[in-house]
Amino acid sequence: MTHRVLLVADEAPSGPGGEPAAALHGCEVQFHHDPEAAAHAAAVGDFDAVLLSEGASWSKTLDRLRRFKEADVPVPVVVLARHPTVEAAVQVVRHGAADYLRWPCSAEELHAALRRVQAADDAAPADATKIMARCHGFEGMLGRCAAMREVFALIERIAPADSTVLVAGESGTGKEMVVRAIHRHSRRRDHPLLACDCTALAPTLLESELFGHVKGSFSGAIATKQGLFEVAHRGTLLLDEVANLSLETQGKLLRVLESRRVRKVGDTAEHEVDIRLIATTNRSLAEMVQTGAFRADLYYRLNVVPIALPPLRQRGGDVRLLANHFLRQFSRQMGVEAKGFSRDAMRQMEVYHWPGNVRELRNIVERLAVLYGACRIEVEHLPWEVREAEPRVSNTEVPRTWEELKALKRQIVENLERQFLIAALDRCSQNITQAAARVGMQRPNFHALLRSHGLKPRRSPQ
Repeated sequence: MTHRVLLVADEAPSGPGGEPAAALHGCEVQFHHDPEAAAHAAAVGDFDAVLLSEGASWSKTLDRLRRFKEADVPVPVVVLARHPTVEAAVQVVRHGAADYLRWPCSAEELHAALRRVQAADDAAPADATKIMARCHGFEGMLGRCAAMREVFALIERIAPADSTVLVAGESGTGKEMVVRAIHRHSRRRDHPLLACDCTALAPTLLESELFGHVKGSFSGAIATKQGLFEVAHRGTLLLDEVANLSLETQGKLLRVLESRRVRKVGDTAEHEVDIRLIATTNRSLAEMVQTGAFRADLYYRLNVVPIALPPLRQRGGDVRLLANHFLRQFSRQMGVEAKGFSRDAMRQMEVYHWPGNVRELRNIVERLAVLYGACRIEVEHLPWEVREAEPRVSNTEVPRTWEELKALKRQIVENLERQFLIAALDRCSQNITQAAARVGMQRPNFHALLRSHGLKPRRSPQ
């Protein structure tokens, strides 16, 4: 199907590398840089949609969008943004946009957006949250890989229900953010979301924290106390790292979940509770069941709706997305303009294994912003463990999509090229002419390859 679109932008649709032109493949495009002329053309022409490119300033973009709304343009307006944010999505929706799309994008993504806005019910307002989910973000979480898009979609589907959820993932993958997103999209969002760290307390104190206790029930119980189950009534209770519960506490927790009634430590009376339980774990509960470290009946009771968060090393191009986002965030906080990462620095960050996942990435980018925020981040600015990282692929890290496979191949090839160039220079005392001759390349080609990797001799040739 060919879409007829009116493109409003400061420049004609031919960006670097031909990306915008490629995205518009299969569309009949009428280009305008004057928003007033574009509004008139949209009002009288036969267009499927208006594509409004983000202007030189955000206020200019909103002003253009406002003009289309005032002109009562009869076709949906899609705003094209290079750096979409939740705040911007809310603003464009309020000003009448039908969708908000990251730009440049692929032709498939653009045509999907055009089909979406054409099929939308005119009476239904655009949803800024869903728009941002399509722009690689959801409730503060960012991710463009297939695994994270599945997580975002699953949260939206399960949030309105009251089913128990088990969120599994390595430390630092963002399990608590998933829990908060579920709560904010649930019918319990106006009631408390309380969390209990199952690793922080001894079993007796943990039971008191969860179920409460009566005065005098144990040494130090100088007053009756409500437990988190009671305080979280009608809300959501998070059991963080539930794998650390003792077997005795697991049994008591199972009884509460099955009866929906809780009894304080040292009490004989039971109290009814209405909560939604969400548990998180960075260990495999199924394996713990096999070894007898976790009760099978409790595992099945918790694992009603499982959500598995992928480690950062399996998330395709999300390192680049997250690193740039964190750098902009911390740079704004410090009042400096982010210069971004060099191509070589970003390539090396994508090679690194990230054992601490998103949390580790965030902390490293914060350190880089504090130390080097006013300049472009280069390889030499990175921590040594990131600088020295080499690509590695295990059986558990095989790419899941074609895009992830291409990204991984690119990382491996570029890293191999880089090591090839460094070794060639080292063998020839950093002399480019000698290194090119020894490896069998023309000097201009060797020099061009050095430039593409941001490399140069460490000292002047003798």
